[in-house]
Amino acid sequence: MFVNNFIIKLFKSRIKEIERLRIKPEEAQESVFDTLIKAGKQTEYGEKYNFGRIRNIEDFRKNVPVSDYAILQPYIKRMRSGERKVLWNTPVRWFAKSSGTTAGKSKFIPVSRECLHNCHFSGSKDATLQYLINNPNSKILLGKSLTLGGSHKIDEFNSKVKIGDLSAILIHNSPRYVELVRTPSKKAALMLDFDEKTRVIARQSSVHNVIGFAGVPSWNLILMNRILEYTGKKHLLELWPNLEVFFHGGVAFGPYVEQFKRIIPSDNMRYMETYNASEGFFAFQDMPDDDSMLLLTNNSIFFEFMHLSELEKPFPKTYSISEVQTGVNYAMIISTNSGLWRYLIGDTVKFTSLYPHKIKITGRTAYYINVFGEELIAGNAEEALLKVCSETNAIISEYTVAPIFMSETSNGAHEWLIEFDTPPQNVEHFANLLDKTLCELNSDYEAKRYHNITLSRLKITVLPNGTFLKWMESKGKLGGQNKIPRLYNSREHADQLLRIMNTRTKY
Repeated sequence: MFVNNFIIKLFKSRIKEIERLRIKPEEAQESVFDTLIKAGKQTEYGEKYNFGRIRNIEDFRKNVPVSDYAILQPYIKRMRSGERKVLWNTPVRWFAKSSGTTAGKSKFIPVSRECLHNCHFSGSKDATLQYLINNPNSKILLGKSLTLGGSHKIDEFNSKVKIGDLSAILIHNSPRYVELVRTPSKKAALMLDFDEKTRVIARQSSVHNVIGFAGVPSWNLILMNRILEYTGKKHLLELWPNLEVFFHGGVAFGPYVEQFKRIIPSDNMRYMETYNASEGFFAFQDMPDDDSMLLLTNNSIFFEFMHLSELEKPFPKTYSISEVQTGVNYAMIISTNSGLWRYLIGDTVKFTSLYPHKIKITGRTAYYINVFGEELIAGNAEEALLKVCSETNAIISEYTVAPIFMSETSNGAHEWLIEFDTPPQNVEHFANLLDKTLCELNSDYEAKRYHNITLSRLKITVLPNGTFLKWMESKGKLGGQNKIPRLYNSREHADQLLRIMNTRTKY
C-alpha cells in the first residue's frame, strides 16, 4: 500500500539500524554504554561510584553494585521531591507507579524525557515499522488503534511531578498526531475509575474503524467483552471487520489465546508480543512465526545478565550481550537513561538465538515456587497449561499457584487456583495431566514427586468466575500494568482468594 511504503521509506535509516543490531549488537551496546556513563558522571550517584574513572564495562562492574528498588528508593524519593542530578543528569517529572504484581508496596520508577522519547516511543515506532515490513498490505494506518490506558495524578511530594501508570504517562506525552489515529479520547483513556472508563471506551470506540489494539491481555479481554455487551455483537469482527492486530505484553499471552480466538474468530488476526515495562522498551516479536522477541540493544538500555545463583551478591558475575548463551535462565539487569544503574528489574529471560539476539520471558526472580527444592518457574507453568488445555479442550481465564506446606501427617504439594472460561469435562483428569506434564518439563519437580517422597500430586481449586477480578478490585489494582502473580512461595495470595469465594472444590 502507498501509505505503508511511504512510512517505510521515511524511516529507512531506522530500519537499517534495526537490521544492523541483528548482526552487531555489541556495537549498539557499546554506544549506549558510553552515552549513559557520560550522563551519569554529572550525578550524585555517579560521583559516589566514580563514574569519572569508568573506561569500560569491566570498570563499571567493579565500581557500581547491582541494585534493586529498595537500594535506589531513597534516591528516587529525593528525585520525586524535586532534587536534581541525583540519579540522572536532567530533571525527571514523571514516575511510573508499579508494583509489578499485586503484592507489596508500590514502586515509583523514574521516567525521564530522554527515556520517553529515546526508549519507550522509539521502541513502539520500531515495533510498528517491523509490523508494516512483515505485513505490507496492512491497513493499520488507515483506521484507529484502541488503547486502554491507566491514570495519573500530581505527586504528593511535589506539585511539579506526576505519578501514574506507564500507559497513562505514554498517552499523556504522546505526540498530537497520535490523537488522530487513536481511540478513545485522551480524557477517556486516562479516567481513574476502571468500570466507568470501560463504559466510556465502549461507547466511543464502537463508532470507529478500529484496526488494532494494544495493552495487557487480561485487561483488554475484559474491555473487549464489555464492548461486545454494549454493542450486542457476538464477536468483534461484526463490529470492526478490519480488525487485524493486537500488540500485547505485560503478562504471558498463552492463557488468553483461546479466549481471544473466540471473540476474534479469524485466522488472519495477528498477535505481536512486545516487552515494554515501566523501566523501558526492551524487545518485540519481529517474526510472526517465531514467538521469541528481538532484544533492542540500540534503545538506550545497557543490558547485563546473571545466573539466579548470584542473586544475593552485591557484585555478582554478570554477562554482557557478547557473553550470553542460549537456553540459560538469566536474571536481567539494566542501566537506563532515567538513572536506574545496574538495576535488577525482576524478570528472568532465556535467549533463544544469538545474532540476532532473541529472548523469551521465563518469569520473575521473586515469583517462582521453590519451597521443596522443585524450582518451578512461570515458563514451566505456562507451557504445561497450554499443553494440557489443548488436550482437554479447556480454556483458563486466570490462575495462580501456591505451596501446600508439609505437616506431620502429609507431604507438601502445590495448589493451583484456577478460574476456567471453559472447564475440562473431568477436572481430576486435568490435574493428573498437569502434574505429569510438569514432571516432563521440570526435572527438579519430577525428582520431588518421585514416589511422593517430598511432593504429593498437585491439587486444583476451581474458583467461580470473577473471583480474580474481585480480588484485584479489593486491592485497588484494576487495569493498567497491574498483574496477577502466577507463582508465589507463600499462601498469602491463595488464602485471600479463597476468602473471597464462598465454596471451594478440590481435585
